[in-house]
Amino acid sequence: MNSKYQGFFQPLSFKSGIDLKNRIVMAPMTNFSSNEDGTVSDAEVAYYSRRANGVGMVITACAYVTPGGKGFPGEFGSDSDDMIPSLKRLASAIKEQGAKAVLQIFHGGRMVPAELVPNGDVVSASAIAAEQGHPSGEAPTPRALTIDEINSIIRDFGESARRAIEAGFDGVEIHGANGYLIQQFVSPHSNRREDQFGGSIENRLAFPLAIVDEVKKTVAEHAKDSFIVGYRFSPEEPETPGITMEDTLALIDALAAKDLDYLHVSLMEFWSAPRRGIDDTRSRMEIIQERVGKDVPVIGVGSIYSAEDALKAMSTGIPLIALGRELIIDPDWVSKVAEGRENEIETKLDRNAQSRLVVPDPLWKAIVNTPGWFPIQD
Repeated sequence: MNSKYQGFFQPLSFKSGIDLKNRIVMAPMTNFSSNEDGTVSDAEVAYYSRRANGVGMVITACAYVTPGGKGFPGEFGSDSDDMIPSLKRLASAIKEQGAKAVLQIFHGGRMVPAELVPNGDVVSASAIAAEQGHPSGEAPTPRALTIDEINSIIRDFGESARRAIEAGFDGVEIHGANGYLIQQFVSPHSNRREDQFGGSIENRLAFPLAIVDEVKKTVAEHAKDSFIVGYRFSPEEPETPGITMEDTLALIDALAAKDLDYLHVSLMEFWSAPRRGIDDTRSRMEIIQERVGKDVPVIGVGSIYSAEDALKAMSTGIPLIALGRELIIDPDWVSKVAEGRENEIETKLDRNAQSRLVVPDPLWKAIVNTPGWFPIQD
């Protein structure tokens, strides 16, 4: 191994007591490949097994905590005890390769396609349609959740954490990013409520913080061994009004006080700069690390392909680096660096390598038919 990359291979201990063997994480990525009934498919098990050998931790694609939160065709569920055997297959496949297995849990809120949820009932913090990025093209206007329904969804996140424990996962990641329900409560665009869950930033944070509390309470009650609880967030939104860096600093300050194992920033580009809400020209990642890095480990992500990309990212002080698209392009990234073969790392997708890379058909079709998503070798 080239000595300059030794930092990638230092172990890291989480507050929960779980140790990672290295600093490289597989980022959560939707793969559209689960069975119709919400169970994990054989193709998904093979896909994760192929990528779990080398990384310290695998964070799965998001699992919906309730049928009304299903955000994608081919998404697996954690919404009932019937799903535990399916989830157990996935956890076992990851752990057999030597990585820690973390289940990402989520509710899509106003971003779900109406045809995927019972009775087409699309819900959110308020009856405000998404301005952009809805998978259905024309975004439906959601129904505002009642207080009772909000409390029920909070409990659903706790129940999904319990199922993850029973299925043998090492942890859960609460998906508060990418415009989904938890973020919809934080955002002044999607949250126009006038009760205890809306208005001030403190009230808009009530829902995500209640979910964190519920999940941690569930872990304390049900986990016999150490169990990771992490939280993923998107630092800003393009909408006006929308989440600003100022809002994000309030969010991460509150999360850092919750004794979480890690915070995971969701970005397409690691070095992206703030849009508004703070007078600072540094990257969002550097600002976040400085703000809370001393209290909770931060996972950085975003267009990291080569070993040099990862080294530069870690130079910011970020202790953990997540690879998403790159681990689809080259599942052997970690072993190549460990063996001093970093110059053999593939950083563009080989169009003819689907079977070699063990990528399920629905995900492969989405990749090759979405220009600009992946760097592709023509």
